[in-house]
Amino acid sequence: MGSDDLTPRQFAVLLTVSQNEGLSQTQLVDKTGIDRSTLADIVRRMLKKGLLSRRRTREDARAYAVRLTDDGWKALHSSVPVNRRVDDRILSALPPAQRARFLDDLNSIVAALGKIRDNPE
Repeated sequence: MGSDDLTPRQFAVLLTVSQNEGLSQTQLVDKTGIDRSTLADIVRRMLKKGLLSRRRTREDARAYAVRLTDDGWKALHSSVPVNRRVDDRILSALPPAQRARFLDDLNSIVAALGKIRDNPE
């Protein structure tokens, strides 16, 4: 996705962190839906690339707060147009009148899955 060779999951992490500065990696798992071990690997790679930084949280010395670096912000901003083009191309498979409904339905599914994950029976 773009000139920084971001994967869709890396883009999702950058976007989520940009909207929630200082999230712990556990909270990032909850917000992105990426499993814990995969997310840990993604964060490790993004730390190595200089896109993220992390520090121990004050509340829990075992947890890390994740933030975007200046390079992370640049990578996010340069990837947004590519992401929009990909979204537009995918949505172009639907007639314009159905696109908003499709996105609403997807959001409903994501919300329902979040409730199931938070309250397993």
